[in-house]
Amino acid sequence: MPVIEENYDVVVVGAGHAGCEAALACARLGMETILFTVSMDSVALMPCNPNIGGSSKGHLVREIDALGGQMGINIDKTFIQSKMLNRSKGPAVHSLRAQADKAMYSLEMRKTLQETPHLFLRQAEVSEILVEEGKVEGVKTVSGAVYHAKACILCTGTYLRARCLYGDVIEHTGPNGLKAADHLTASLEKLGIEMLRFKTGTPARMDGSTIDYSKMQEQLGDERVVPFSFTTDPDQVQIDQVKCYLTYTNEKTHQIIRDNLDRSPIYSGVIEGTGPRYCPSIEDKVVRFSDKDRHQLFVEPEGRYTNEMYIGGMSSSLPEDVQYEMYRTVPGLEHAKIVRNAYAIEYDCINANQLYATLEFKKIKGLFSGGQFNGSSGYEEAACQGLIAGINAAMEISGREPLILDRSQSYIGVLIDDLVTKENHEPYRMMTSRAEYRLLLRQDNADLRLTPIGYRIGLISKERYEWVMEKKKKISAEVERVSSVTVGANQKVNSFLESQGSVPLQSGVTLADLIRRPELDYMRLSPIDPQRPKLHPEIAEQVNIHVKYEGYILRQQRQVEHFKKIESKKIPEDIDYQKISNLRIEARQKLTALRPLNIGQASRISGVSPADISVLLVYLESYHRDL
Repeated sequence: MPVIEENYDVVVVGAGHAGCEAALACARLGMETILFTVSMDSVALMPCNPNIGGSSKGHLVREIDALGGQMGINIDKTFIQSKMLNRSKGPAVHSLRAQADKAMYSLEMRKTLQETPHLFLRQAEVSEILVEEGKVEGVKTVSGAVYHAKACILCTGTYLRARCLYGDVIEHTGPNGLKAADHLTASLEKLGIEMLRFKTGTPARMDGSTIDYSKMQEQLGDERVVPFSFTTDPDQVQIDQVKCYLTYTNEKTHQIIRDNLDRSPIYSGVIEGTGPRYCPSIEDKVVRFSDKDRHQLFVEPEGRYTNEMYIGGMSSSLPEDVQYEMYRTVPGLEHAKIVRNAYAIEYDCINANQLYATLEFKKIKGLFSGGQFNGSSGYEEAACQGLIAGINAAMEISGREPLILDRSQSYIGVLIDDLVTKENHEPYRMMTSRAEYRLLLRQDNADLRLTPIGYRIGLISKERYEWVMEKKKKISAEVERVSSVTVGANQKVNSFLESQGSVPLQSGVTLADLIRRPELDYMRLSPIDPQRPKLHPEIAEQVNIHVKYEGYILRQQRQVEHFKKIESKKIPEDIDYQKISNLRIEARQKLTALRPLNIGQASRISGVSPADISVLLVYLESYHRDL
């Protein structure tokens, strides 16, 4: 039988959020790229929560955009409600979150993929990774077709040997009833790749016409919407937004769940996979937080052209009859009808310790991976990994230096470092608390931090890069100006200060001193700052943050300098940890398995103590002397 054979630079397996970013990055960098999906209906699918962003995740989307990725642009085109979270707190934790029209989000991303030069979208199931002498040669599909490639990126999401469960019902499908990918795992195991079994879940979807919203609290979007993408004109996203709603479980709900725990696959032992600690099912919440008499539920529309409502915060794998019983105890859902049952989904993924920080497999040259296949959770976590994997596949093929973002540069750097260095026994979720330098890694300055890198790589245009450089220059100039301009203690100034609830001046102070007062900011001082230049709102925001938090920012910058010194201490690739006699056995084993690139990464490996690092540093000094 004749075998179909085609040649590409890059093969991307899976067209979820990771696969889309990976394929777009490769194609935009000039690589002939083919993107495989088990179903065209699964392209950029949102099988769970219908939103993009949120706490810390909004940072990731902004960083993807600053590097030249697509997620921020796509949600700006297809959102139906948007809100900046944590406004009452400091700027380090401000995070954008947008409700998506999930059908339109998928269609818009598919349109982008199909219109991108050098990129071909193909519906087929990949069953085998072809490797010769430790290097990727291509892939084979279930039909026997062979696609030769110089690099392959695995972004299989939750589809590998997937099965969906609720009660005693087990369906061997991927999310939303789509086809699972049942053949690739065997090929990966044959290549010596360590596989894990994880699980996640999703709530029921309700018929919106059967919900009583009068018993719920309205949740409105921001009056003035802030776009995700730095390239989106803010005036273009001021749309009529849909309403979301907030309601709560109660003791009756919890009792029904407790009475039926033996019928949940999670507790009956049917589910093998490990679930996410930070996004638990309602069964887990009731058991683990037994002191809570209620839990928040967010009732959110799936789109403008459907009446399906997503019941956020109430994922479950309980049987269908129990789902009806428990959901109908919730205020507003007493007569609601289920359109789609809640379910848990199990799937195969990898231990990400097998990857370099480039997201390339240590044992197989040219094989990269990203997304939930790497043991993470969430659309945003997936997308940023796909982008980095795509960039590094293209860099390797073209003989250029790889892109490795460190923990002081971005949330993406934190996420990838955590995945490839630490032991993750459950789906990894990004949180602001994971970022040590979060005051420097704000969502508002992602372009200043990362756009120059995106430009160097080739994903950012010269015009966009020059605008960011000009923005940076104007911020510095204005910070310098407000730090040098003195405001006198005159009647006009003091009257203004009193009108703002601020203490009048006894002597002259700089504008910067006034900005640092909690009740004031850069924008409010315009009546007593007649020489202020007319600045873009983004620039004014940066000036305010730089001045108001200057002391904290300087302190964190000093911490980063110390971090950089440790990260700069490289560890030779050929080092034999077994020869370092004073290292503890566990440390030798962990260091040998993970092969850290530098002392900083080594220090973050669980099982490697500060004493082990001291021994390693002493050994490296003698190692370099002996060379």
